[in-house]
Amino acid sequence: MHILVTGGAGFIGSHLTEKLLDLGHRVTVIDNFDPFYDPGIKEKNLARAHEFSEFILHRCDILDTEMTDDIFRTGRFDLIFHIAAKAGVRPSIADPGGYCRVNVAGTLNLLELSRKYRIGKFIFASTSSIYGNNKKVPFAETDPVDHPISPYAATKKAAELLCHTYHHLYNMDIFALRFFTVYGPRQRPDLAIHKFFKLIDRDQPIPFYGDGTTSRDYTYIDDILQGLINSIDRVSGYEIINLGESQTITLNELVAAIEQTMGKKAERKMLPLQPGDVERTCADITKARRILDYDPKTPIQTGLAHFYLWFKEINR
Repeated sequence: MHILVTGGAGFIGSHLTEKLLDLGHRVTVIDNFDPFYDPGIKEKNLARAHEFSEFILHRCDILDTEMTDDIFRTGRFDLIFHIAAKAGVRPSIADPGGYCRVNVAGTLNLLELSRKYRIGKFIFASTSSIYGNNKKVPFAETDPVDHPISPYAATKKAAELLCHTYHHLYNMDIFALRFFTVYGPRQRPDLAIHKFFKLIDRDQPIPFYGDGTTSRDYTYIDDILQGLINSIDRVSGYEIINLGESQTITLNELVAAIEQTMGKKAERKMLPLQPGDVERTCADITKARRILDYDPKTPIQTGLAHFYLWFKEINR
């Protein structure tokens, strides 16, 4: 199978690319190496992928309609994994226009190209941020998501709606997979777990927003990959599916777990809660278990230990 992965040089995309290549698929990656964080990190993410003869990389923006059209025309893809996006809640507040262009118009471009070149399988990486400050726990795919609290969440919801439109009009099979706070080796350096490990290692204070009672459903990268890979042969119709660990941990508990993993205490820099940040996330994964045979197996303590091994390796 020839599979296109957009955003394939990033954290999740590079892991997915490697897994697909290991499984024997031909993989084409589109990535623009956005300088949101060091592009050199993304270059290293793809080092192993370059060892495969069935790997192709296009340094391209998903908003470049001419270049993406050429890639689709010659690629003859069987399935699209659309992972590329402008990510992050707080940066989206500073640049809502940029987030709208990439996450909405960029997704529209890929859906149009899939229609034009008759690619009937499309898997879209969505986010738990869509749920906003949902009062019902755990979050289910049937819960209303009409009150996003950041431009990032709003753009992802808009992209989900476009996916449904293309399914309805052109009978495309589309899954929108809502990821819940993914972490693990190669995690973006701006995200909490990576940032906390780095600052504690350097004896610098960690930014600690609020009173520590906000909570997240942290999902280890291997479990997310299981959901993605299991989608390949199951994508049919239009479905929104949560991919989470279905376990929550507060910020206080997370920091304590990181301290235990590192054998080192953190110094906290107390800060107010940030606009756009949700109070908690918690995935109902009943639907994922039923449709994808999804079965996450990595508790937070194990995942943090795996992350720390990688962190020490890259910082030797």
